Amino acid sequence: MRKTLFLITMISSSVFAEYSDHQQGFFGPIYGLKSVESALNAGVLSDGTPVTLTGSLPASLGGSLYVFSDNSGNINVKIEYNKWRGLKVTPETEIVIQGHIDKTFTHTLINVDNIKLAKKSL
Repeated sequence: MRKTLFLITMISSSVFAEYSDHQQGFFGPIYGLKSVESALNAGVLSDGTPVTLTGSLPASLGGSLYVFSDNSGNINVKIEYNKWRGLKVTPETEIVIQGHIDKTFTHTLINVDNIKLAKKSL
């Protein structure tokens, strides 16, 4: 009986940990381009280059496309529904997006892999 209860507890706790909101993973420095300006000025061969940008979303372009803005400019970003993970933002909300450049000869946008609220410094 104790072994069965222990096994059930272990399984349920591992399932809970997998689907809970607890942050997990790497918490060190993130490499890649850090501004909209650098993403826009990157050459055609920069397709797929990682970016980490801090700013806001002043407008929705419909569907999964948004305008992202930081101190250096604006760029279109694509944020799929599953990347939001319940996060709600307004144009005034400061966020951090992580993703990669999707650059063609006609446009540049950021495919967002992760979005989170920016930490406010005190």
